[in-house]
Amino acid sequence: MSTRSRTLRLGTRGSDLALRQAAAVKERLERRRQTVELVEVETTGDRITDELVHRLGKTGAFVRDLDEEVLAGEVDAAVHSMKDMPTEMPDDLVVAGVPERGPARDLLLTPEGVALSDLPEGATVGTASLRRGAQLLAERPDLDVQPLRGNVDTRVEKLLAPSLQREHERRTDAEAGSGASDGETGGETGATDDGDSDADFDRSVEAWFDDLAEIERRALERAVDVEYDAIVLAEAGLERSGLLHHVSHARLPTDRFVPSPGQGALAVTAVDGDLATDLREALDHPHTRVETTVERTVLAELGGGCIAPIGVYAILQGSVVRATVRVLDRDGDSEVRETRELPVERHRRAAREFAADLADRGAADLIARARKRAAEES
Repeated sequence: MSTRSRTLRLGTRGSDLALRQAAAVKERLERRRQTVELVEVETTGDRITDELVHRLGKTGAFVRDLDEEVLAGEVDAAVHSMKDMPTEMPDDLVVAGVPERGPARDLLLTPEGVALSDLPEGATVGTASLRRGAQLLAERPDLDVQPLRGNVDTRVEKLLAPSLQREHERRTDAEAGSGASDGETGGETGATDDGDSDADFDRSVEAWFDDLAEIERRALERAVDVEYDAIVLAEAGLERSGLLHHVSHARLPTDRFVPSPGQGALAVTAVDGDLATDLREALDHPHTRVETTVERTVLAELGGGCIAPIGVYAILQGSVVRATVRVLDRDGDSEVRETRELPVERHRRAAREFAADLADRGAADLIARARKRAAEES
C-alpha cells in the first residue's frame, strides 16, 4: 500500500465484537506490510443504553461518530458492521473495503436448544430488531417479543442468567442438605422449581462452577428484569465473539427470516482518494461487494432504515444475483415478499427496479405505516 510508510489509524467501537472485527481487518492489512493502530471511539449507540436502536434517531447510531472521526482526520479509516450503516453517506466518504462476508443468517438461542416451533405458547423472545420481531410474530403470533439491547455477550448473559442461577441454587441447597464439605460430591437430590421431580448432582458446587464457560460465570452474577425463553442474534456476531459453541442455538432459514441488508459483512470507510483505493485493493472481496451492493441498493430505494422491518438477502450465483426481499408491518400481520434473479452485469440498476416494483406492490405503504408509528412513539 502507498500508506505503509506511516501508521494507519483504524477507528472502531470499543465493544468486544467490534474490537475483534477491527483486529481481523488490522491483521489483513498487516499481511500487506501496513502498520496499523486501532483507535477506540465511543458512539451514540454505545452511550445511550436504555433505548432501542430504532428510537436513537436516524439510522447509524453506531456509525456516525466513527465516520465523523474519519472526516475530521482523527482516524484514517473506520470499521463497521455493514448492517448498522445508513445508506446515505457524506459526499467525501466511501465504503473503501468490503472483506469476505461471514454467515448472514439469524440464530434462535435458548438455554436448552429448543427450536422455534417447540417454544411454549406465549414464550418470551428478546430482540432489539424490528425486523426480527416482525418475522418472529409472522411465524408465531403468540410469542411475547420483548426489547433486548446490549453487546452480544451481554445479551447471551441475560438469556442464560435465570436458568443458571436456579441451577446454582438447587445445587447449593442439595450440597448443604447432604452436609458435603468443600470439594466433595453432593451425591444427593435437589428439588426442581416445581417441586415435582428431583435431580442427581454428581459434582460439588465448586466443581460445577469450575466447568462453566466464562460467559456462564458472568451470567450467574447478572441481575435481569426479563426472563427470556429465547433470543435472536446474528450468527456472524456470535461466531466472531467466540460464543457460538457456548450457547444452544437453532439456525433460522433465510427464506423466512430474511437477514438485514449487509448482515455478516464488514465495511471499512475512508475519505475518497488514494487511501480508499489502496484499502479496496487490500480488503475487497468481489462477491461480497456485489451482494451487499444489491442489498443496500434495495434498502436505499425502499427507504425505511431502522424504522421498518425490512430484510434483504442476495447471493451471487454465476451470472445472476438471487435477491430475496421481505417487508413487513411491525406486528407481522402483513407483508410483501419476493425472490428475483438480477443480472450481475447491471446488478445496481436491477436492484433499484426490483425495489420500485416491491414499493408499488405495497411495500411503500407498509414502510409509511411503520414511519407513522415510529413518529407517534417518539
